[in-house]
Amino acid sequence: MRIGVVFPQTEIGADPIAIRDFAQAAEANNFDFIAAYDHIVGASAAAYDKQRLQGPYRERHMFHEPLVLFGYLAGVTQRIELVTGILILPQRQTVLVAKQAAQVDVLSGGRLRLGVGSGWNDVEYTALGVPFAQRGKRLEQQVKLLRELWTQPLVEFNGEFDVVPNAGLNPLPIQQPIPIWFGGSDPRVIKRVGEIGDGWMPLFKQFEPGMSRALSAELPPADLFEQMREHARTAGRDASTIGIECRLSFSRQTEDDWQRTGDIFSKAGATHLALVTMNAGLSSPDQHIAAMVRMRAALN
Repeated sequence: MRIGVVFPQTEIGADPIAIRDFAQAAEANNFDFIAAYDHIVGASAAAYDKQRLQGPYRERHMFHEPLVLFGYLAGVTQRIELVTGILILPQRQTVLVAKQAAQVDVLSGGRLRLGVGSGWNDVEYTALGVPFAQRGKRLEQQVKLLRELWTQPLVEFNGEFDVVPNAGLNPLPIQQPIPIWFGGSDPRVIKRVGEIGDGWMPLFKQFEPGMSRALSAELPPADLFEQMREHARTAGRDASTIGIECRLSFSRQTEDDWQRTGDIFSKAGATHLALVTMNAGLSSPDQHIAAMVRMRAALN
């Protein structure tokens, strides 16, 4: 498996030097990728309880915008892959995402992987002026349009949610198209991955303390992965070409836990493993770096 780290969005702080140092440390320690979570605005914890919004993040949690962040990291790193894990695509303008992603890909020398999903926070959609309903359907159309915009100098597109009247991006990305992976474990997501995804980022409550039951899977990884592969075969695709990225949490886990869980994911067919050091009481970028190095050592 390729081993990467999750950028500690909510705990890294706003010092650009600390952000640079974290990314460069990940690269220096031979991690394969940096994945960044995405939220534009945080909903009020006082106004919305956990029954109303089941996801974990509120207004007190800091989030750097992933594509702007990656524009910066592209200039301070040389090799490490930059991954959105995931970008909440339907709440954004498709053509603007295509432009921003293409720019990151150019500036990084072809190192962007775009993980996308539909999200859970309708407050965020409202703040951005986008309907929360039909977000899954919009997501599928957006993926089709993104791939056209990244591979054709001019695009004529007339869809239910997007219209491009004979126009195109310049410059086009280095990767044509940029890989698109889907996040989530809902049955509709699993089917979408098998039919049109380059890869998948499933979530497992049993392996990540604090993960919402509503947003994660209960089935063992091997069973869930086989569901995706069956959808791929039904769609006439080679399931072995679809990547799978799982997450491994530092919080409340031991070296034995990391090794055991890593083995479960590997034997089930995961191709990537992202190490998560958030929500473990770490108070500085240096502590996050030390934790990810410790986890990596336990997996060897």
